Amino acid sequence: MKGFPTRSPSDLEHRPQEQQWLVDGLWGRQAVGIIGGEPKCGKSFLALDLAVAVAAGVPCLRRFEADQPGPVLMFAAEDAGHIVRTRLQGIARAAGADFEMLDIAVIDVPTLRLDHRNDRQRLQETMERIEPRLLVLDPLVRLHGVDENAVADIAPILGFLRDLQRRFGTAVLLVHHARKSGATRPGQALRGSSELHAWGDSNLYLRRRDKQIVMTVEHRAAPGLTDIEVELADHGQGPALRLRRAGPAEATPEPETPEQRIVQVLMDAEEPLLQSEIRKCAGARNATVTTALQELVRNGRVERGPGGRYRFVGAVAEGTALPTASANA
Repeated sequence: MKGFPTRSPSDLEHRPQEQQWLVDGLWGRQAVGIIGGEPKCGKSFLALDLAVAVAAGVPCLRRFEADQPGPVLMFAAEDAGHIVRTRLQGIARAAGADFEMLDIAVIDVPTLRLDHRNDRQRLQETMERIEPRLLVLDPLVRLHGVDENAVADIAPILGFLRDLQRRFGTAVLLVHHARKSGATRPGQALRGSSELHAWGDSNLYLRRRDKQIVMTVEHRAAPGLTDIEVELADHGQGPALRLRRAGPAEATPEPETPEQRIVQVLMDAEEPLLQSEIRKCAGARNATVTTALQELVRNGRVERGPGGRYRFVGAVAEGTALPTASANA
């Protein structure tokens, strides 16, 4: 046997600083990693914002440049296609990108299992066809049936994704849940084996601090960033994360109409709400809430689920105004 091939340090690949980032400061070029956080912290919105940035060459969160745009391949295991569409529409509008021209390929199957040989083979074949700059898989818990706490079970899945990264020269982004615990470092709060935290080259963690969402940025081979406050907002263009403006002089103005307050209440809610709960939080009349919810459901911005509970899901069709309460409301 001849053993492994070797190189001297001077023969190893040299990459200029400006080519080390897929999204400047947030995600390394060809990095694998995790967007982690507790439920309802905006993890999926952040993953989609990164996808739009890479696909369209626009700044992520309107600040972090994506200088090397390219195709994005993604699979959203928990959200129906219409929800993914409306979220991408809202983010594209906020970012000034052309939604119809987004270079994003959405894997259109009910399930994808990274612990199944056939699904791994199909994913690899799809990678060969799309040649993505970024692969987004959301969330990890829906992509396998193994014990996430067992290194022997989770390591082969992470190893397969690392192999995809090296074979296709792509970045890989996993969305993963965190426990509701007070871990000193956000990565230590990820559910499952510590192998998940160690695996990432670039990791973004979202957590709630008081009423704000805070993003922590970690990199294996570069300094992280100071914690960043973000918020989910919709001012008629559809929902999208944005950097939170600090200071009373720059504070985001309160919504001016009851309808806008209803939208904001649903966006801020960690779980679907009853109409009575919406009315109480929005400080609006019952007739106003009824009219607004009917219009929001009709436009696809809100879904009415079991037990009459409502949740915000996406953007209104372009050119459609926010609902207006009737004169006798």
